[in-house]
Amino acid sequence: MRAKVASVIDRQAVQNFILGVILFNAVILGMETSDRLMQAAGPLIVTLDSICLAIFVVEIAAKLYARGGGFFRSGWNIFDFVIVGISLIPAAQGLSVLRALRILRLLRVLSVTPSLRRVVEGLMNALPGMGSVFLLMGIIFYIGSVMATKLFGAAFPDWFGTLGLSAYSLFQIMTLESWSMGIVRPVMEVYTHAWAFFVPFILVTTFAVVNLVVGLIVNSMQDAHHEEDAEKTDTYRDEVFARLDRIETLLNERARR
Repeated sequence: MRAKVASVIDRQAVQNFILGVILFNAVILGMETSDRLMQAAGPLIVTLDSICLAIFVVEIAAKLYARGGGFFRSGWNIFDFVIVGISLIPAAQGLSVLRALRILRLLRVLSVTPSLRRVVEGLMNALPGMGSVFLLMGIIFYIGSVMATKLFGAAFPDWFGTLGLSAYSLFQIMTLESWSMGIVRPVMEVYTHAWAFFVPFILVTTFAVVNLVVGLIVNSMQDAHHEEDAEKTDTYRDEVFARLDRIETLLNERARR
């Protein structure tokens, strides 16, 4: 019985149906943010949302029944279980924020869609290398924050008065959001040679370290695609060998006759 349930769950038609329910539920949750729509069709929208949640619960229950303890061996199954579990928590007083968290159900698209799964897995595989880059970034930010606080804190306490404010201002500069007219040029009106600090900081962080993160993610994505291509090649090769074995068996049987 469990094998039959598992085969039904793994069918592409069932997966496509779940994907459709996820997208439909995302639209419903968006409609709940409109006061006009809730006044016009509030009960219907809430009912449809409950039906979607019921479908997700049935799906998770079926997977638990079909796979038993093996259900929790897959990180994606755990991810789905947590997302649906959050949706089941009643949004009572003090927990009303959980109603907003129901939109997290849309993240189930990641576990249902293989292409998106590969993207996430690529990001996860890049994390170890990214950790080293983030550590380097943290060191650079700490050094820059100490220097900026010492150099510009007295004249610009709102931007560089403390270590935290300096770090936040430097983060804004790194993102290139209003960095010149908003921060650097006003500072240069008081400290003429302040560019000698900000320009190297931007070159190191924005154009060097951040690009290292992008490069790591791209390499990880490429590795994930290579692994997928290798798996497809191995599967195709196994199928070819299996067919050749069947043909050889048939030829041997005919020769014996």
